Amino acid sequence: MEQNPPPFPSPEELKTKIAEFMKQNFGDRVSVQTFMQPEPAAAAEDEKPEQVEQEKFQFDFLPRDIKAHLDRFVIKQEEAKKVLSIAVCDHYNHAKYLARLEKEGASRAEEIEYAKQNVILVGPTGVGKTYLIKHIADLIKVPFVKADATKFSETGYVGGDVEDLVRELVHKADGDVNLAQFGIIYIDEIDKIASAGNMIGRDVSGRGVQTTLLKLMEETEVPVRSMNDLQAQLQAAFEFQRRGKAKRETINTRHILFVVSGAFEKLKEQVARRIRQSQIGFSASPVQVMDNQLFQHVTTHDFVEYGFEPEFIGRLPVRVVCEDLDADDLFKIMKFSEGSLLRQYERAFRAYGIDISFEDEALRLLAEAGAKEKTGARGLLTVFEKLFRDYKYYLAGSGLSQLRVTAELVREPKLVLDRLMAEGHKEEAKALEASALQFAQKFGSEYGLEIAFDDSAVRRLVDRAQSERMTMEELCGHLFKEYQFGLGLIAKNTGRNKFVLSEAAVDAPDKFLSELVVQSYYPAAPAQKA
Repeated sequence: MEQNPPPFPSPEELKTKIAEFMKQNFGDRVSVQTFMQPEPAAAAEDEKPEQVEQEKFQFDFLPRDIKAHLDRFVIKQEEAKKVLSIAVCDHYNHAKYLARLEKEGASRAEEIEYAKQNVILVGPTGVGKTYLIKHIADLIKVPFVKADATKFSETGYVGGDVEDLVRELVHKADGDVNLAQFGIIYIDEIDKIASAGNMIGRDVSGRGVQTTLLKLMEETEVPVRSMNDLQAQLQAAFEFQRRGKAKRETINTRHILFVVSGAFEKLKEQVARRIRQSQIGFSASPVQVMDNQLFQHVTTHDFVEYGFEPEFIGRLPVRVVCEDLDADDLFKIMKFSEGSLLRQYERAFRAYGIDISFEDEALRLLAEAGAKEKTGARGLLTVFEKLFRDYKYYLAGSGLSQLRVTAELVREPKLVLDRLMAEGHKEEAKALEASALQFAQKFGSEYGLEIAFDDSAVRRLVDRAQSERMTMEELCGHLFKEYQFGLGLIAKNTGRNKFVLSEAAVDAPDKFLSELVVQSYYPAAPAQKA
């Protein structure tokens, strides 16, 4: 029987609790005072009516529609995608059917018996378990919450925090409780809360969390406001002060789809041992079963023996097995998945002004290296980060605009990087030379004074721009910021409006200009030739 929530504290009790909380966290630096807000007359009568309930969640997908969407992002896992697509359609079609019955009469909907198709995902790490569920939620447009099962044991709660997963759905739905009650809760690392068989006393990391999850996965009412959330309780207190009562809003978990997953490495050993024992007396040698096939033989008894309560595993009727990924699968993930890691690295290099592209032979080498990591698709990120770390550091701002990832680059990354840096240095020099010419042209158009840089000046400008990491426009603007006045004075004295700037003008611009000005007043005086 569901217990009634504790009574709402009185204003004095609430003040005491808040004062204790503030003192515990902030010491004596913070004090708490209360004040009464004048309540408008006849507030209850003037209270606005409740808003019209928003339209219920709509679902009109077929299993093949969901699988087609998953095919765009997830490589392999054909059976898993098919099983998930069917389970999701069955779950939400039933929810849609009940919604239609509720419009005709609440009693009719209550008469319908239905076993929720919550899902347990079994498979190695990095094979796309989370990715599958996330993209299903994206497709059908329901809020999605992901949590790690070990979180509940680390905080020491026997389940008080578990209900926060349901409240997080409301947050993800922007406060829309009607939409949140059709969301998806995904709990990873579920194999880590299997209770030990020899445990004596309360097992908060295993049986306790499983027991608390039972009610959520079946059907229960969860308060939208947590008693442990100070902000929510303050909001409730203000409502109580203003209206004389606090609104108690709840969310029903009947239509929330729960998905749990885990790698279950020890479960593979357990199943393999059972299979070998079953072959004794029937075959000369035990049946050799590959790791990918072992999970196909998992039974409910195996889960119970592993450490799960029968009631808990019984509420996860849909068993989905994800296969391990080999090098060929990782190649296809990079090549064909819309969420490929290649897109991430293309954006990263594009931010530095570099367009990166990949040859198939290079991708196969990267896939082989990723497969050796034994972490599924996550191994690719490890390989990419190690390979391209120096490329991002040294090529950013080098002047290189194209990067072609070849097999040679994968095999000899340092050798290729050195060569690319030399090429990039040359390309940057060409670009800086062009910028120097543009500066001279812009100077002439703005001030009517024609300047040009000789070869020595251009080389020196390029060297300084590269070593000081400045753009040519910034460097020239800094060096020659007073030249329009000095050259204008020379033009007034001599009528000359064309000037050639040498290396000396780059190294000592003020000295170079002053000598030109002096020469314009005293042509016979020795001065540097311009």
